[in-house]
Formats: sequence, C-alpha cells, structure tokens
Amino acid sequence: MARQVTGSAEVAEKLAVAIHEHRLPPGTKLNEDEVGEIFGVSRTVVRAGLQQLAHEHLVDLKRNRGAFVAKPSVREAREVFEARSLLEPTTARSAALRAGKADIAKLRAHVEAEHAALAEGDDGRALHLSGTFHTEIARIAKQDTIAEFITQLVSRSSLIIALYWERRAALCESHAHDALIRALESGDADEAEAVMKSHLLDLYTSLDLRDAPSQPRTLKEALTG
Repeated sequence: MARQVTGSAEVAEKLAVAIHEHRLPPGTKLNEDEVGEIFGVSRTVVRAGLQQLAHEHLVDLKRNRGAFVAKPSVREAREVFEARSLLEPTTARSAALRAGKADIAKLRAHVEAEHAALAEGDDGRALHLSGTFHTEIARIAKQDTIAEFITQLVSRSSLIIALYWERRAALCESHAHDALIRALESGDADEAEAVMKSHLLDLYTSLDLRDAPSQPRTLKEALTG
C-alpha cells in the first residue's frame, strides 16, 4: 500500500503525477472510497483533491456518476496545441535572452533524466519529464503569467498524448530539447524560437486523432505500482 498522505493537496499531486505518467489513462474512474483507502484519507479529503484537479482540467466531475480522468476531445487537442504553438516559441525566444549557467545546467540534468527514463522503457515518466522541460523554459523566460498558461496547456497535453499518441518513435527521434538547450546557451533567440516551433509541430503530427483510447488499468494498480 502507498504511504499515507496528509491532505487534499498531496492527494491531488499524487493523482496528477499518475495521470501525467499515463498510469491513470483518460476515462479512468476515480472512486472516492478507493482513492481514500489507497492513500489513507477520508472521502472529504479525496473530494477536495479531485475538485482541485477538475479546476486544472485533469479530472471531470460528473453529476451522480463521480470523478473520471479527463478525456480531451479531438477539438480540444487541436486547440491546446494551437495555443502552445502561439505561446511557446516566443517564450523560448525570451528564455534565450535570459538563460544563465545555472539554468542551462538544470535543463541538461532534466534531459539526462528523460533519456534515462527512455532507456528504462518508462515512456510515461519520459513524457512527464518532457512536459516539465517546457515549463522550465517558461520559468527561465521570466514570464510568470504566460508560464501559468503554458503549465496548464502542457498538463492537458499529457492527456491528449495518452489518448491520441501514434508514434512512440517521436520521443526517440526528436533531439529538440538538446537543440533548445544549445540555442539558449548561445543566446540565439531566433534559433530557440524556430526549434520550439518545429518541436511542437513534430509533437502534434505524432498524434493520430482517429485512435480510440486504451482501456484503463485498475485504480489501485495505477496508484501503487
């Protein structure tokens, strides 16, 4: 059994990580009693955590049916990636003008963790790390308001990838994060912007919007595995 947690924020965090790492696929029912038993908390605490995740568009709360991991539609998928394509290239440009040695070192360590997860066959963790790499770019750009939007968009992208991802090879064949680091290190704003545009397009074209979602695992297996 998983270690007991202390409050709704920690319940929300652990569920969010399981969603981002694709251990809880879109459509998974999040039974309050079962989640409470797994984490050793009351239904009231679980309900508050689920409400937080609903605010972040990671969970759908359905009247008289309960809570489910959100299932973005094809339209939502397109809108999310369109929004990312509008925001992130200019954010990468700004980050290239502001990145310091400590920022570059942190990004390199992040990419090493991505590669390690891939080498271990842990695609879910690699994708989660890939997403947080993008939020780090926004942090370096020092655009706090835009960073909030990007963080939410990246979070929703995790669900979209879980539903519609066609090419696992897209992770292995893309060296965009390494290229972004080089552009940031050299202060090349034009290159950083161009690489980010190309990278987001590659992510989008790795999706097959015709695919049906995979069947979810059991809730206990996903949260304690």
